[in-house]
Amino acid sequence: MVSLNPVRVLKNEAEEEKAEIARMSSFIGAIAIGDLVKSTLGPKGMDKILVAHGRSAGQVEVTNDGATILKSIGVDNPAAKILVDMSKVQDDEVGDGTTSVTVLAAELLKEAEKLIEQKIHPQTIIGGWRKAVDVARAALRDLSMDNSGDTEKFREDLMNIARTTLSSKILSQHKEHFTKLAVDAVLRLKGSSDLQAIQIIKKRGGCLEESFLEEGFLLDKKPGVHQPKRVENARILIANTPMDTDKIKVFGSHIKVDSMAKIAELEVAEKEKMKDKVNKILKHNINVFINRQLIYNYPEQLFADAGIMAIEHADFDGIERLALVTGGEIVSTFDNPDLVKLGRCDVIEQIMIGEDVLLRFGGVALGEACTVVIRGATQQIIDEADRSLHDALCVLAATVKESRIVYGGGCSEMHMACAVAAAAAKTPGKEAVAMEAFARALQQLPTTIADNAGYDSAQLVSELRAAHVGGNKTAGLDMDGGKVGCMKALGITESFVVKRQVLISASEAAEMILRVDNIIKAAPRKRVEDRGHC
Repeated sequence: MVSLNPVRVLKNEAEEEKAEIARMSSFIGAIAIGDLVKSTLGPKGMDKILVAHGRSAGQVEVTNDGATILKSIGVDNPAAKILVDMSKVQDDEVGDGTTSVTVLAAELLKEAEKLIEQKIHPQTIIGGWRKAVDVARAALRDLSMDNSGDTEKFREDLMNIARTTLSSKILSQHKEHFTKLAVDAVLRLKGSSDLQAIQIIKKRGGCLEESFLEEGFLLDKKPGVHQPKRVENARILIANTPMDTDKIKVFGSHIKVDSMAKIAELEVAEKEKMKDKVNKILKHNINVFINRQLIYNYPEQLFADAGIMAIEHADFDGIERLALVTGGEIVSTFDNPDLVKLGRCDVIEQIMIGEDVLLRFGGVALGEACTVVIRGATQQIIDEADRSLHDALCVLAATVKESRIVYGGGCSEMHMACAVAAAAAKTPGKEAVAMEAFARALQQLPTTIADNAGYDSAQLVSELRAAHVGGNKTAGLDMDGGKVGCMKALGITESFVVKRQVLISASEAAEMILRVDNIIKAAPRKRVEDRGHC
């Protein structure tokens, strides 16, 4: 007799969602993530408070940075995880546009949901989207400008990009101060995009206006007792080596002695060993020794006797950057002084910031190196200022590398949307419907910016569309006046690289989610009794 029960292929606890249910689950998760960060978009966007649980329970972060928000929330939906990863990649690649890319991907999926309800196949939608992306990229490139040939104009472009980036952050009230600070720091790199040479130090106290750019390198450490506090023409040995008293480091070893004198002999032997190590270091003809690990009292005293400045516990990030900017290398053994490359700088001296004493390395080998010191009333304000400034520095570094610029305020999105809509009108078949949906999704970015400011988005976006169709390619949303204005006159400028990356990343992520027709969750691994012998 044949059983009519369904045949189960997967394990008992494995789950499977098929066809429409799987697609609906993906759409709901991704759209929820888009709606979560949507209110932070634009110059009038709101902030979120993130309260930690678990090990760092009670820790509070206040931010409107899309990548930070998405990184901090735990998501269980697979499609939502794709958007979170996409936002992280956007942050790593260009530093800004993390909210825009998430909102655009979510809006594309909203449009796709409507098209699927009209019985249009996902592959047809994807085909239309790909044509739309090509048209939008071409339109964005036509809209972009390159002023890298004129130094003064290019600097003004960089200033405008930094102002636009910072206008949606906590630093918007002090954007002139921080714009100059960020542009000066990036232009010191002389075309390099290595932001490692720009160090950011956060010090509580004062206000954001008191933040400043310090040429050279600052290290938040102090020299040892009775050691020189100022060194000129410094020859620096950067090390990662144990400078505590050497113990017998064999697990489970015991030493049996028959008198206290023998213990004294062991201690003397350990001291001699440490003295030999210090003498090997001194043979390098140095006057500054910086170690990542601790330096105990005895070696510190030996360095003081030799008139050498010794700095302990310079964390790994500190010594890595220090090695980069002073031109030295990190060493762990000291047997071959001739082969070791020492770091060099003109002067090392102590400076006061607030109530803290820091070491300043002036005249470093990498002349581009500089330090930005951020001051602020609370830790949350300083952390958010750090994230905002990091975004601005990343965008500026990307613009120095690829110097094209476009206008912001919804100008480039509306220009791309109009170009895609015009191309859709000439395209036969169902793909044209998908292209029109892509254009509507692009128009949602200026709509959201206007909504977040409390203006009538339907009126503003229709005026903006009419301006672009009429040939005014610099028209965008003026959020201070609540009207359509000229972005060129207002100086609202964005990096071409950021806009291009937003367009490509959002369409690729939305396409990946749209392709899904089955979600399979693997059965959790069973915990079994461990019968192995220890």
